[in-house]
Amino acid sequence: MMSCRFLFTNGVVSYSSDAPPVSTFLETHPGAYTTTRTHSNCSSLLLWERHLHRLADSAKILLDSNPELFFGFKSSRFLLSADAIRLSRWKKMIKCLISNSTSKVLPIALKGRKAGEELAITAVLCGDLEKISGIVNLDDENISKALDVYVHVGVYLPPVFGIRENGANVALVGRGRSIACAKYTKWVRLRKPLEKLRPPLATELLLSNDGDRILEGSVTNFFVVCRMDSNVHSNEAKGTYLLDYRSTCRYEVQTAPVKDGVLPGIIRQLVTEVCSSKGIPLREVAPSWSKRDFWEEAFLTNSLRVVQHVETIRVPTSWESLESKTWKDVTWDEKQFEEGPGMITAIIQKEIMSKAGLEGFPVSDLV
Repeated sequence: MMSCRFLFTNGVVSYSSDAPPVSTFLETHPGAYTTTRTHSNCSSLLLWERHLHRLADSAKILLDSNPELFFGFKSSRFLLSADAIRLSRWKKMIKCLISNSTSKVLPIALKGRKAGEELAITAVLCGDLEKISGIVNLDDENISKALDVYVHVGVYLPPVFGIRENGANVALVGRGRSIACAKYTKWVRLRKPLEKLRPPLATELLLSNDGDRILEGSVTNFFVVCRMDSNVHSNEAKGTYLLDYRSTCRYEVQTAPVKDGVLPGIIRQLVTEVCSSKGIPLREVAPSWSKRDFWEEAFLTNSLRVVQHVETIRVPTSWESLESKTWKDVTWDEKQFEEGPGMITAIIQKEIMSKAGLEGFPVSDLV
C-alpha cells in the first residue's frame, strides 16, 4: 500500500528505493510530527491548516517540557526556547517551513500515484543542536536555520466507510503515554513492545492505566456510544439527549478527556464540534469497560482513517496478565458490535467528511 514513497529532507528528495517506510523513519528521528492525507482524488489536503497549527503546538510543548524529545540529545546548553518567540511568529514560521517543503515533494509524488489512490503526508520538525550552538540573535531566519524539516509522502488507500469488513478489531494491551498532549516521534518506538500482546486480527491497540477506563488507541482516539437509563440525566454531557427513533433509549458519546493523558487529535476535535452542532450529547469521560453492556457503538478517529467503526473489542480478563510475554498467555474478554457502523457513528462520519471538504486545502495551491 505504501511502496511508492518519497522523502523531502532539508531540500533533498529521496525516492522509493532510498525512502524508508514512514514508521521506520519516525523511529529513527526525534521531533514533533503530524500526519494527514489527501482526499477527493488528491485534490485537497485534509484539514491542512489544523495540522500545521497542531505541529507548531506539539513542537512548542516539547521545547518547553522535554527538549530531548525535540533534539534527540540531552543538553543543558543552547536549547531553543519557544518562549523566546511569540506564538504567532512561531506558528507562521512553522507553516512556512512545512508548506515550502511539501510543495517540493508533492508534485513528484502525484506523478507516481494511480487512479483511486490518495497520498499520506507526514511532516516532522526537530532541532539541530549543532546549528543552534551558533545562534546569537533569535530572529526568524536564524531560528529556521536551526530546525530540520522532513516531509514523508506515500500512497494510501482509504478504507470505504460503512462496510463491515472495514471495521476495526481492537485490543487493550498497555498503559497510556506520557506527554500525550504532543505528537512526537519517540512514541513510535515506545509503543513497539506492545506488539507482542497484539492478538491475531487486531488492527489497533488500546491504552488504559487501570484496565477499565480506556484512554485512546496507540494511533487513534477512541469513542463509544453509550446507552443511558431514561431516568438518569448527566449534567456533564454537552448537548441534548439523542433519542433513538426505534426505542425510548437515550444515548451519549463518550471519550477520555485530554487531561487524562490522551492526544488532542484533530478528528477528535471535529467529533466534539459535530456533536455540539447536531445536538448529540458528548461527555468527556474515559469509557469504562465494566459498563460495556451499555455500549451500543464504538469508533476510532485519526486523520488517515478519519472515522472507523469498531467491530470487536478485546480486554484482558486480568490486568496483571499484560506482564505476559505474548498474547497467547493472556485470557481475553470480548465485546462484539452489530454489523457495520451504528446510526450515531454514521451521522458523525458524514458530518466530519462534510467539514473536511469545507476546510480542505487545495493541492493546486502547493504544486
